Amino acid sequence: MFDKFTVIPSIDLKGGEVVRLWRGEMERATVYGRDPAAAARAFENEGARIIHVVDLDGAIAGAPRNLESIRAIRSAVGCALDVSGGLRTAASVRAAISAGADYVSIGSAAMLNPPLLAEACREHPGRVFGSLDVREGRLAIKGWRETSQLVVADALERFQQAGIAAVILTDISRDGTESGVDIEMYETVARSSETPVIASGGVARLDDVAALSRLFQHGVVGVITGRALYEGRFALSQAIAAAA
Repeated sequence: MFDKFTVIPSIDLKGGEVVRLWRGEMERATVYGRDPAAAARAFENEGARIIHVVDLDGAIAGAPRNLESIRAIRSAVGCALDVSGGLRTAASVRAAISAGADYVSIGSAAMLNPPLLAEACREHPGRVFGSLDVREGRLAIKGWRETSQLVVADALERFQQAGIAAVILTDISRDGTESGVDIEMYETVARSSETPVIASGGVARLDDVAALSRLFQHGVVGVITGRALYEGRFALSQAIAAAA
């Protein structure tokens, strides 16, 4: 999948609607559409190779809550889907894959239940991403509502031992804000990681995408972007061109 720098559009689901949060706050959700499948089709038509789908309700509940919407997205597009949110048991991981996920992203469960991550990697080799959601240097868990005592280096070691395919690194302080990306943070983490890193959080302009793409040789293989696309700051096709 990551043979070149990849721009990954995000579809965040809350109550079956397409939304974006401000700094991960569920109470500050902006609704951008009521048809996730249509949003996915539009992204694929612009060149998406993979779409990041986040079950926000599932992240809070601790179990998937938007599987019906994920199935609808799967029926609408042929590109790869990465699904996250509430995947804290082996059964929920299987449910996401059965709903159409090509990849699953595990975050909180990797910190709270390390054996699950190892089991998921064994059962679904090459299809498990590890999610690192960072707030002021520490990891946020349970839908970003709690802060773990672990730091990034601890989590990277845990992920690498389990055998994940890639790390999604989200800067919560910038997520959904379009305030620009922390290039230095992504480069630092990528250089210390044995697995590919996907950047997420704060993308505001095409220059952010281009700057991240220049870190491809250091292990940053992609970027997830959402609000900037929905707000019309740039089109997905433009971002893909900027990354090239």
